[in-house]
Formats: sequence, structure tokens, C-alpha cells
Amino acid sequence: MRKERFVITDRSWAIIEPLVPGTVRDSGVTAKDTRLFLEAVLWRVRVGGPWRDLPIGFGEWNSIFRRFRRWAQADVFQRIFEAVSDDPDFEYALIDGTIINVHQKASGAKGGLSIRPLGAQKVD
Repeated sequence: MRKERFVITDRSWAIIEPLVPGTVRDSGVTAKDTRLFLEAVLWRVRVGGPWRDLPIGFGEWNSIFRRFRRWAQADVFQRIFEAVSDDPDFEYALIDGTIINVHQKASGAKGGLSIRPLGAQKVD
């Protein structure tokens, strides 16, 4: 893995680190690879591939996926998003509806939508 291709800079990490669980200030097990875990999540979002295709350098894909699910359910990513959304150096790593590709079937391709919006007139 080429660390120079990683997204999270030291400056960004200083903003993010206090917001994530599993650091030395928490009781219990601390995660030594939290920054690498976030890089794995961002890699997957950028590439758009399945979890199983994560490079082995990030760690076991299933462990990363399970951790991702726990963080998503605990709104950790929402806190991170709110903290870095004003940072112009981090804007290319943020994901919103303008850059997410939707599968053609999700948009009603081949024949268009089969339902009409409320109040829409039927065209003959």
C-alpha cells in the first residue's frame, strides 16, 4: 500500500481523533489502527468496490466491515462529517448525492417510473 495516497492528513486527523471511539481516553480496548480503518472506509467509497476487495494492507475486510457497521449505528460518521465539512482540504473526501452513482434500475430505467407522483395528470 502506498501511504502517500492516503486521504487523512495529520491536520485532519487532529480534528477527527477526538470524535472516534476506541482511543486511549476510552476505557476498555483501544484501537491502534483507527486512522488506517478510516482510510480503508474512504478507499472503499472512492473505489466503489465490495468490502471483500479491500487491499489486505488495511486488515481483514470482515473486521473492517463490522466496525464500519458499529460506527454507522452509533452516528460516529455523522460527527466526523459535521466536524470536517467546513474544511476545504477535506471536501473531496466527503460523499453526498452529487457524486454517488446509482444503479440504473434504482432510477427506474427501461420504461421509466411505473408510478406517477401525486397529483400528476395521466398523459394520453
